[in-house]
Amino acid sequence: MTDKPVTLAVIIGAHGVAGEVRLKLFGEGAETLKSYGGFDAGGRTLTLKSVRPGPNGAVARFAEVGDRTAAEGLRGTELTVPRSALPALGEGEYYHADLIDLPCFSSEGEGLGHVVAVENFGAGDIIEVERPNGKRFMAPMHAVTIAEGRAVIEAAFAA
Repeated sequence: MTDKPVTLAVIIGAHGVAGEVRLKLFGEGAETLKSYGGFDAGGRTLTLKSVRPGPNGAVARFAEVGDRTAAEGLRGTELTVPRSALPALGEGEYYHADLIDLPCFSSEGEGLGHVVAVENFGAGDIIEVERPNGKRFMAPMHAVTIAEGRAVIEAAFAA
């Protein structure tokens, strides 16, 4: 596991005139952000003072942002934490960030490419794999085994 940055939210605009920002969340909700004291925000640290559920995600206040102009200036800024700051996982659990760029092989040993995305359209997670020739295919997570720094996909799904 590398300690690459993991994006937990992105600032999508200002909220009000006092410097609050609206967040698009990529995690389990606004409450989970409270366990992180600060976030890397494009090379600067933002210290979370408060967060609550809001329109399209959450509304947050950061110690370093004092007015609407400063909040608007942060639009599009990703809020990241090091991978090591995330909670430990149980057996069979994974973070999407850990799957991106994993090399993929079929259950018959054929090299397939690497994971480029993890999607969920309502029926469970699906990985998207890009082959060396640039073509892509998808496979459901129930057909994928993650072990030893690689993804092994049942051959029937790697066609």
